[in-house]
Amino acid sequence: MTRPFTKPATTYPQQVAQLQQRGMVIDDPTAAAFYLQHINYYRLGAYWLPFEADHAAHTFRPGTLFSQVLNLYVFDRELRLLALDAIERVEVSVRSQWAYQLAHHHGPHAHLDQTLAFKPHLWRINLDKLCQEVARSDEAFIRHLQSTYAEALPPVWAVCEVMSLGQLSRWYNNLKPMATRRAIAGAYGVDEKVLESWLRHLSLVRNTCAHHSRLWNREFTITPLSPRSKPAGLGTQFNAGSRKLYNALVILAYCMDVIAPDHHWRIRLKDLIVRHGISVASMDFPADWQDLPIWQDPVGIATA
Repeated sequence: MTRPFTKPATTYPQQVAQLQQRGMVIDDPTAAAFYLQHINYYRLGAYWLPFEADHAAHTFRPGTLFSQVLNLYVFDRELRLLALDAIERVEVSVRSQWAYQLAHHHGPHAHLDQTLAFKPHLWRINLDKLCQEVARSDEAFIRHLQSTYAEALPPVWAVCEVMSLGQLSRWYNNLKPMATRRAIAGAYGVDEKVLESWLRHLSLVRNTCAHHSRLWNREFTITPLSPRSKPAGLGTQFNAGSRKLYNALVILAYCMDVIAPDHHWRIRLKDLIVRHGISVASMDFPADWQDLPIWQDPVGIATA
């Protein structure tokens, strides 16, 4: 049964006092009020949930420090930035492969060919969205191509640059020619169905990061497939059935090895976890994760 919302707004000092009354140890109330001013009590509340002894009463376990909550918040913020860093590399790479393989298999304007789609109505939806993105684009190369040539849209290698990861995922999902799908996925050494699921999942992770939402212990509604046979052994390093972040991090570590073999992303992730003293169980890391091959530093990459 619903009832009117009657709680009054509270000041930052009142919010600090409320946390103290509920058992949180705050060594510097002024600093705590400052952080609440710039982060928001309600937002930070998602990070002190693990420290609660009784959620209904909102009381904290003895010894819970405000600094612990803030540390978890900062970790999650840095984790989002790190995830976005890798997703950007994956997105740019798959865009390139999508455009290259379409152009070489089906011509520069393959995206205008409805026969290449599994579902024509989805092709139309995707094309309409792409037209909107091209129309609002202020990229000089888009304007040049539109003013110079008579085609309805610029060639595939140009329009891919104004596509979001979500759009790219939908275009790949609806791509019918199996040889072209396999050629795109082959650049990453995975099955075409696996790549399709990875793009859908990473699009969701990317949107979570881009909207500054909590990433660290989130459960995702769309989960990625784990590879069965190729690349050999990668599937066994997934956490089967998990809806949390770990599997996305495995995908990103693997893709970064393909796209940027000399990267330090894996090292940066492990360093981030250590620096903040984070229990990775909340992200569904397996207990032996540090022993798995995917988390070993590549030969020739300095750890310093």
